[in-house]
Amino acid sequence: MKNDKALVVFSGGQDSTTCLFWAKERFAEVEAVTFNYNQRHKLEIECARQISKELGIRHHILDMSLLNQLAPNALTRDEIEVKDGEEGELPSTFVPGRNLLFLSFAGVLASQINAKHIITGVCETDFSGYPDCRDVFIKSLNVTLNLSMDAQFVIHTPLMWLNKAETWKLADELDALDYVREKTLTCYNGIPAGGCGECPACHLRKNGLEEYLKEKGEL
Repeated sequence: MKNDKALVVFSGGQDSTTCLFWAKERFAEVEAVTFNYNQRHKLEIECARQISKELGIRHHILDMSLLNQLAPNALTRDEIEVKDGEEGELPSTFVPGRNLLFLSFAGVLASQINAKHIITGVCETDFSGYPDCRDVFIKSLNVTLNLSMDAQFVIHTPLMWLNKAETWKLADELDALDYVREKTLTCYNGIPAGGCGECPACHLRKNGLEEYLKEKGEL
C-alpha cells in the first residue's frame, strides 16, 4: 500500500482527522474530500480546509446541497433540536442516505484521481444507532461500487471496531493526539476543540478522552 494513492472522506472532525493521519502513514499519496450539504455549521468545511492545508493534503469540496433538501434533520435545520433517539428511534442528527451518497461520490472522485483506496471514519462501536455506519453496510457498498464502475476500490474503516477511548489512543500512536484535540471540530453546536460540552458529540468525545488519559495515568 505504500505505493498506492488514497482518498479520505474528511469532515474536519476527530474521527476523520485521525483517519487522515492514519492514511498519511500508510499511503504514498493522500487526498481528502469534504461534502458541502448546507450543513448546520459552515465552520466544519473551513476546519477541514485548514487542516488539509496545514498537512499538505490536496482538498476537494463537493457540492451536495440536494441532500439538504431531501433530509431535514438536526444537522441541516437550525430549528430541529439535537437529541439522541428514543428507544427504537434514530437520533435527530441522522441524515438519511448521507454515507451512501458520500462514499458513492467519493468513489467517482477516486476513479478520476486514480486512487484505489477510500478511507472513512465510520464506527460501529460508537455509531449512535446510525445504520450507515455499520460494517455490513460498508462491505456491501464496497462490492456495489466495484461492480458499478468495474473497479477494485478498497474501502478502509480504521475506526470500525474502536470505542472513543481507543480512537484517542490511535491518534496518540500516530503522534497526532494534541493536534486532534486542538484543531478538530466535532461539536454539533459548531464549537472547535473541546466544543460546547453539552451536545451528544461533545459528551462522547470528552468521555473517551478522559477514559484514555486515565489509562495512560495522565488524569
